[in-house]
Amino acid sequence: MRNLSLKKFIKIKNYKKIFTPSPSFPIENLLGLSSNFSRGDKDFERQYKKVIKSLKKISGQRNMVSIQGPASLAIEIGLLNFVRGNVLVVNTGYYSDRIYSILKMSKKNSKFLRKINYVKYNQVENIKQKFDWICACYTETSKGFRSNIKYLKKIANKNKSKLFIDATASIGIEENHNLADVVSFSSCKSLFGLTGACFIGYKIKPQNKINSFMMDIKSHIQKKMTGPNSTIQSLEYVLDNYSKFKKSVQINKKYFMKKFKKYLMYPEENQPNICTYINLKVKKNKNLILYQPRIKNNGSLIFHLGSGHSEKITTEINRNIKIR
Repeated sequence: MRNLSLKKFIKIKNYKKIFTPSPSFPIENLLGLSSNFSRGDKDFERQYKKVIKSLKKISGQRNMVSIQGPASLAIEIGLLNFVRGNVLVVNTGYYSDRIYSILKMSKKNSKFLRKINYVKYNQVENIKQKFDWICACYTETSKGFRSNIKYLKKIANKNKSKLFIDATASIGIEENHNLADVVSFSSCKSLFGLTGACFIGYKIKPQNKINSFMMDIKSHIQKKMTGPNSTIQSLEYVLDNYSKFKKSVQINKKYFMKKFKKYLMYPEENQPNICTYINLKVKKNKNLILYQPRIKNNGSLIFHLGSGHSEKITTEINRNIKIR
């Protein structure tokens, strides 16, 4: 291994584990890495501004704050700092349950929230009550289900509500995030970066005063603690080549949909690019790592992120996924 080039070494490591739930490790993750510091480091400052500018464009949001931690942290900080009044949470599965749970805890500890309703996706249009906020998960990976964000925005406009979106599994790889007023997401999954960073994009000013140093979004806006510097660096060259990664995933999704069209759980409107839920079990070889959802499903969830930077991996994934 010592005499191999770094690129060759990474390729060998990638093919030892063929992922569907996670992006295979593209060398672009390493190209931006260097020693760094948040203050007085001009090179890192350049990288940071470049990455944040790209994320603003991808998300369609005017403002973007980076935080060290998982998407769950960005979701909680986003909910605590922006959402108030009467709230409607759209029920799509495990990750919408997380939004609902965070809001219920927030209601116990603050005066910002008056009422929280939790309504199934197919019943949202029947709600007569007015809400200040509608909160939803764009792509619910626990069930391989994609909400129609235009439909949610239409409901929000009708009710004069603001729209909060958990964009963890949809950012970049799906369209129209600009329709949301606040979005939260992470550096990995559909952005193809390293884990460790999360982001909140927003068009409006934070509404709530939070009595916590870490949970107050202003602490992160003002960079009062160490940020996800190395993860930010890992995104620089990934975002430079983002259209290539996105296209590879879309090709794999299209191929998989065609191959397993008889077993699809949802119509095309609700099919996310990141994954596909089929109503059967699949077998795999020892190198193929399938997604294990946090809730029990009757079928199988196949992610397409592993094909993000290599057509060969796309071929390997589709060749190894077979019906039992």
